[in-house]
Amino acid sequence: MNGTYSPGTPCWIDLMVPDQQAAIDFYSDLFGWQGEIGPAEQGGYSVCTLKGRPVAGIMKAMNQDGTAPDPLPPTVWTTYLSTDDISATIDAVTGAHGTVMMGPMDVMDLGRMALIADPTGAVVGLWQPGTFPGAGIVNEHGALIWNELTTSDIPAASAFYSAVLPVTTARSAMPGAEGYVEFKVGERAVGGMMDMTQMPPGVPSHWQPYFHVDSVDDIQAAAVRAGGTVLAPAFDMAAGRMAVLADPQGGAFSVITATSPEQTS
Repeated sequence: MNGTYSPGTPCWIDLMVPDQQAAIDFYSDLFGWQGEIGPAEQGGYSVCTLKGRPVAGIMKAMNQDGTAPDPLPPTVWTTYLSTDDISATIDAVTGAHGTVMMGPMDVMDLGRMALIADPTGAVVGLWQPGTFPGAGIVNEHGALIWNELTTSDIPAASAFYSAVLPVTTARSAMPGAEGYVEFKVGERAVGGMMDMTQMPPGVPSHWQPYFHVDSVDDIQAAAVRAGGTVLAPAFDMAAGRMAVLADPQGGAFSVITATSPEQTS
């Protein structure tokens, strides 16, 4: 991890949950993170760390006045894509038939953020770094290794992201991954995309993080013991062994023991 992220690269993830402390406890026990509820002036936002470096954020679902929203939003992990000019990216989003959900807004001196939805409905964040570039550790046990878009329309999504950020898309050349699409920044694959055919009916287009782990089976068992849910039991695939899990509040994520972990930045 070199401390910076090229524009178009996933650089950060965070989770919005009804019970922030319970989520911090779950992921800390599962992955070895450290975290605590942040100060009130930061909305209680928790920057969780691994080996002393930022790995992910966890925040409580609340309205701007601090009250609980009704109804509560779904518990989801949000992926943030790095940009060096968030205003220009937002202009491109509206021009490419995307939707601006929030922002852009300053986050102290850390950077500027926005939430957008692509034309297929998948919500993703944008991050223009200030003093905070994003995750300080990746591709190690308990840390982010991959981000994946599951979408109802691969051609439309490909056209959108290529129009708003300096990314290209290409079919994966990995044996056994026929039909899988990669997001690339230059020659580096920084994320993936697949269609909705394997999703249950009614699941919307969405981004999901993958965490690298030493043993998928052990992490799956630990998640279940802690009240989590197995959405797709551990299985072997082209890039390694993986499982899709959900935390006790419903936040879905994948874990993988990758055959050849690569830098994502």
